[in-house]
Amino acid sequence: MRKLRRAISALIVGLMLPLTTAALAEGALVEPTGRVVLTVSGKISVTNSGDTARFDMEMLRALPAQSFSTTTLWTEGVHEFTGVPLAVLLQELGISGSTVDAWAINDYLAEFDVSELEPNVPIIAYAMDGQPMPRRDKGPLWIVYPYDSSDHYRTEVVYSRSVWQLDRLDVLE
Repeated sequence: MRKLRRAISALIVGLMLPLTTAALAEGALVEPTGRVVLTVSGKISVTNSGDTARFDMEMLRALPAQSFSTTTLWTEGVHEFTGVPLAVLLQELGISGSTVDAWAINDYLAEFDVSELEPNVPIIAYAMDGQPMPRRDKGPLWIVYPYDSSDHYRTEVVYSRSVWQLDRLDVLE
């Protein structure tokens, strides 16, 4: 069943790939005009700064977004999170690696197996309750799962991958 779910997830992500976005122009990523909030390096084919892809908030908001409401271990009450699914971002960048390291501003590291990513989960949230997230409130970027929707998202592994103050991704072999 798990292999079938992964296959379906990969198919859905593959179908989303042809979607064009304002952030991409003829196969090349436009240069950020605002403050860079996310840098992606490693095994990617779409770049805008040497061998890296740098994103400002406007560029991330231009990508296909996903929203869900959930509680978290780190906040009070239910909040709505909005952001780009990690799988969508990686597909947009033409990744060829199988592992992604997600780094926080304080050098906290979480590792993701690309084959385990779902099409819409997790998201790189850039808004909570419709508002940007300042650094003191886990922002400006936070990898978030819909924790309340399934026991699958309430595990130590998932919690450890919920990187707040995310600022870089590295795609590895």
